[in-house]
Amino acid sequence: MADTIFYATDIKQTQQLPEQESQHCVKVLRMKEGDKLTVTDGKGFFYNCTLVQAHPKHCMVSIDEEISQPKSWNFNLQIAFAPTKNIDRIEWFAEKTTEIGIDRFSPLLCRFSERKELKTERLEKIIVSAMKQSQQAVIPIIDETIPFNRFVQQPFNGRKFIAHCYASEKTSLTQTYRKGENALILIGPEGDFSEEEIQKALNSGFEPVSLGENRLRTETACLVACHTIHIINNI
Repeated sequence: MADTIFYATDIKQTQQLPEQESQHCVKVLRMKEGDKLTVTDGKGFFYNCTLVQAHPKHCMVSIDEEISQPKSWNFNLQIAFAPTKNIDRIEWFAEKTTEIGIDRFSPLLCRFSERKELKTERLEKIIVSAMKQSQQAVIPIIDETIPFNRFVQQPFNGRKFIAHCYASEKTSLTQTYRKGENALILIGPEGDFSEEEIQKALNSGFEPVSLGENRLRTETACLVACHTIHIINNI
């Protein structure tokens, strides 16, 4: 596999890189016809290819080898979070959790949300870059922003957790989560969930958990939750 990985969702059908990837290939890396490169479709496959047409808008390749590359973890991990006012923090969290391993991001609109909507176009680019950098071939899903009350009513095949800062009975995520279980974790806004939202989640089957003694920022809590699940699964 080549050091630099390119991303093209329909590479097997078109054998062509999209414009942004083509520009990176030709203008930045200065690759030429006959050079070898690796492409992922983000669906669990790598394709070792030969560059047959070095065009800055639409590079054409021939596929030499198809390699199945499923995700490296055997559980599903979904984090639902209230986007922060500072978008850089969410981009950082999305990048790092993609590198560690996550299946789905679900932005929430909560009562105390400081950001009411999240444009996913730039976030998708960051996730694609993180997937390629960490040499993965499965890209996480990014949902559109959804109201909290509607989200918690959706079905999920696995354990459902809500992390909050209120002084109530909670179990440490490290103690209650079991290796191999699918996990959905709710992380609130910088002002935390409202008490009504917490009760709504509990009524919908979510389990209250703690991520540690310290109060964490939203993006830090998301990263800690993701890393905790992976640490438990690697023991």
